Amino acid sequence: MAERDCHTGRMVGQSALTPPVGRHPGLNAALHPDRPWIRLARFVVGVLVLAALVRKTADATLPGNDVDVPQLFSEFTVQSNLALAVVLLASAAVPRDTLPQWWDRLAGALALYLMMTGVIYVVLVSPPGEPWWSLDLYWPQLIHHRIAPMFAALDWLLVTRTGRGRWWRPLAWLGYPAAFLIFSWVRGALDGWYVYDFLDPTLEGGWAAALTTTAEVLAAFLVAAVLLHVAGNARAGLTTEPGRAPRSGGPAARA
Repeated sequence: MAERDCHTGRMVGQSALTPPVGRHPGLNAALHPDRPWIRLARFVVGVLVLAALVRKTADATLPGNDVDVPQLFSEFTVQSNLALAVVLLASAAVPRDTLPQWWDRLAGALALYLMMTGVIYVVLVSPPGEPWWSLDLYWPQLIHHRIAPMFAALDWLLVTRTGRGRWWRPLAWLGYPAAFLIFSWVRGALDGWYVYDFLDPTLEGGWAAALTTTAEVLAAFLVAAVLLHVAGNARAGLTTEPGRAPRSGGPAARA
C-alpha cells in the first residue's frame, strides 16, 4: 500500500506543489496531478483528441471536402484542441514539479478556449435543428466539441492546484481569441475564405453584423473567463490559505 506523508497528506512519489498544500491534505492528495489515474485520464483524452485531429486532417485531403488542410488548421476548434492534446500528454508524461509554474495558468486558458469551443459550436456553428445535447455527431466533432471541452473544464475545476490568479488573469486569457479574430479577418481579406460564417463581412448584414456578433462572442468569452478564474481561485482556496503560502508541516498544513 502506498505511504502518505503525515504532514502534507501527499502520497509518497507525488511531487510537491508550489506553494505547498496547506489545507485538506487528504482531498488534495487524492486529486494530485501526479496521481496515476489522473495521468492516465489525461493521456487517454490527449490521444483521443489527436486521433480526431488526424482523422479530420485525412478527411480534409479528400475531394469535395468543405475545407482543405490549411483551412482546417485555421479553425479555432482545431488550434485549441491541438494545444489541449499537447498539454494533456505532457502532463501525463511529466511530474508536476518538472513543469514550469505557468503551466497551471495555461490549463485555465485551455479550459476557457475548449469550453467556448463547445458553446460557440452549439450556438453559431452546428447544423440547424441539431439539439445541443446530441451525441450523434461525426466522431471527431464529438471528441472536439463535447468530450474535450468537458474534460478540460473538469480538469481545471477538480485537479489540485495551489496557485491563485490575479484579477487580470481573465483579460490575459482573452489575448489568443482576440489575435485569432484579427488573423481570421486578415486571412479572409487576402483569400476570401472566412473560418466561420459569423466572421464573414461579405454575408448579409456586412461588417455591422460581423462586428456585432463578434462583440457578443467576446463578451461571452469574458464572462466565461471570469467564472473560470473565480472557480480556479476557489479550488486553490481548498489547498492554501488566501494571501500566504503555508510551510509544510506548519500549523496551516495540519488544518
